[in-house]
Amino acid sequence: MNLLAFDTSTEYLSLALMKGDVSYVFDVKAGQSHSQLILPQIQGLLAQADLQLSDLHGLAFGAGPGSFTGVRIAAGVAQGLGLGANLPVQGVCTLLALAQASGASKVIACLDARMGEVYHAAYEKVGAAWQTEAEPTVCKPDAVPAVVGNDWTGAGSGWQSYGPALGAVYAGQLGHTQPQCLPSAMAILALAQADFANGLAMPAGTALPIYIRNRVALKTAEREQGLQLTC
Repeated sequence: MNLLAFDTSTEYLSLALMKGDVSYVFDVKAGQSHSQLILPQIQGLLAQADLQLSDLHGLAFGAGPGSFTGVRIAAGVAQGLGLGANLPVQGVCTLLALAQASGASKVIACLDARMGEVYHAAYEKVGAAWQTEAEPTVCKPDAVPAVVGNDWTGAGSGWQSYGPALGAVYAGQLGHTQPQCLPSAMAILALAQADFANGLAMPAGTALPIYIRNRVALKTAEREQGLQLTC
């Protein structure tokens, strides 16, 4: 099976292409250049694998939560490429991708949601499947949902930005933290692969971002402070 996955929900552009049993990866800190880089780099990855877009069996993308502009870019590219090449698509929650990318089996996934908040979810891997212990939400770092048990791994940029506050909530329950961990395209690919194999992927026109925060605009004072909107 040939699958392409991409994520633009953070400041990184992450691409992963699977050609049979061989994987090709491209990751770069893109800043605000995702829209300029993503299509040329997808073409470059396809060329590296000696594939055409029509040779793929599906597209997977990081559907959010994350950067408001970033998740819209990923959904738009999935729709455009999927419709153009008649390919099914599968959106993957970036918090679940973060858990997958951590390599741990019990993960408190937190992404910096800006505006003094985090995107939060907790997952535990049982066998080959992830179970959701706390549903994705947006909240203040000192008001994150409780989890049961010990030896949790804290993963994601939320731990980098709000480590002390999160650590206080989960005092005695953490085994490790991975504040540099990202929801990589390889993790998205791994999560989506079974859905494509089982025919559970969706038509390209249904590729939509996952919105957790309802606000779609910043106030003038917030923009002047340099705040960024996430979704």
